[in-house]
Amino acid sequence: MELTTAHVQVLFVALAVGGLVATVWMWPRLSGPSWRSVAARVGVLVADQTLLLLAIAVVVNAYFGFFGSWGDLLGTNAADAPAITAGSAGAAAGGAGLVRVLGSRPVEVTRPKAGLPAGRLEEVTIAGARTGLSSSAYVYLPPQYFDTKYAGRRFPVILGLTGYPGDAENLVTRLDMPTLTATSILTHEIGPTVLVLMRPTVAPPRDTECVDVPGGPQVETYFTSDVPRAVAAAFRVGTGAAGWGVLGESTGGYCALKLTMRHPEAFSAAVSLSGYFHAPVDVTTGDLFGGNRRLRDENDLMWRLSNLPAPPVSVLVASSRQGESDYRATTDFIAAVKAPMRASSLILPSGGHNFATWNRELPQALPWLAQQLHAPAQTPSRSTSEQETKRLAHGSPRRPRPGRHSLAHKAAKRQAP
Repeated sequence: MELTTAHVQVLFVALAVGGLVATVWMWPRLSGPSWRSVAARVGVLVADQTLLLLAIAVVVNAYFGFFGSWGDLLGTNAADAPAITAGSAGAAAGGAGLVRVLGSRPVEVTRPKAGLPAGRLEEVTIAGARTGLSSSAYVYLPPQYFDTKYAGRRFPVILGLTGYPGDAENLVTRLDMPTLTATSILTHEIGPTVLVLMRPTVAPPRDTECVDVPGGPQVETYFTSDVPRAVAAAFRVGTGAAGWGVLGESTGGYCALKLTMRHPEAFSAAVSLSGYFHAPVDVTTGDLFGGNRRLRDENDLMWRLSNLPAPPVSVLVASSRQGESDYRATTDFIAAVKAPMRASSLILPSGGHNFATWNRELPQALPWLAQQLHAPAQTPSRSTSEQETKRLAHGSPRRPRPGRHSLAHKAAKRQAP
C-alpha cells in the first residue's frame, strides 16, 4: 500500500488506538512494584507514544504530500523507476521514447457549464536525454488539442512545480491546476494552454534546489533542457522560450524564478508563490555547490540582480504581509528588479505558507502567467493530431480572445511594499 492512501492512514490510526486500549487492559497486571513491572510500564508507554506519533506523521504527510511513497521516504525510488518506452497514443509521434504515458482521464469543470469538454490529464514519466534523470509528471491537454481545427497548432506550456519534497499529485488534488486552467480557457480568460506538473525532487530524497550539483544530479539541466525537449517531442507544444513559463510554490517558487532568470532561452515568464531567493544548504540538500562560491552566488537571485545584467523575462511574486516569513525578502526582490526584466507582485493582507494561501493566489497568478506566453503560428496539418482526435473526439469552445489586459493581470500588477 502506498504511503498516502486512506488504508495506510486508517491502519496507523487503528494501531495507535489499539495500543491505548491494550494499555488500559494490561495496566492492572503491570502495577506491581518489581523492576520488571516498572520496565513493562515504561515500555508500554513508549510504545503508545511511538504509535501515536507515527499515526500523526502518516496523516500529516498525506495531507501535505511531503513523501508520496515508501520509496520516497526510504530513498529507494531511483532503483524502482519504471522503464521508459515510446509514447502511447496519448502523445504525438516522435517522442523518441522519452515520455511514457501511464494513464489518462478527462478533466471536469463545473463552470461555465458542467459537461463541456475540458481536456484530458495524462499521467506520464519524463526521461532526460542529457542528464539521465527521470521523473513522474502530469500533462494537462486542453480541449483544443483534440480539435481538428487546431491540428497544426502548437500550444504554450506552463511547467508547474511543487515544494520539497512534495508530490506532483498535489498540483492536481490540492491546487486543482488542471480544472482552473480548463475553466479559464472555457471562459476565454486565457488561450488554450498545456500544463506539465512535476515536483523539483527528481533525485529523492535529496533536495537539490534545482541545481546542477557538481558531481551529482544535474537537475537544472533536466528542467531547462531535457523536459522541454522531451515534452515538445511527444506533444504539440511550442519549443521557444516565448511559449514556456514556470509556476511553483515554496521550493518550486524559488526554482521557477531561478530557472527563468538563469535560462531566458528556455522560459520567458515565472510565478513564485511563497518562494525564496537563495538555496538553503542543510541536511536535506548536502553540499549543493561543491565549495564553488561563484556557483553559490549565481544561484542567489538577489546577487544576480545586483551583479549581473537583468534577463528579458517577466515574473510575478506572491506573498503575505502577515504570516509569511518571506514578505520582506519579496519586497526587496521587487525593488531590485531592473529593465529589461519586469516584476509584478500579488500581496495578500495575511496568509501562511500553505495550500490554503496558494489556492487564494492561484486564480490570479495562473492566468497572469498564461497571458505572458505566446504560441508559435503553425501551418494547419490534418495528420498531426489525427490519432488524438479519433481517440477522444472532443469538441472545442469558440477560440478565446487574447487576455493581456484581464482583471487578473491588473490585480497582480506591481505594488508598493
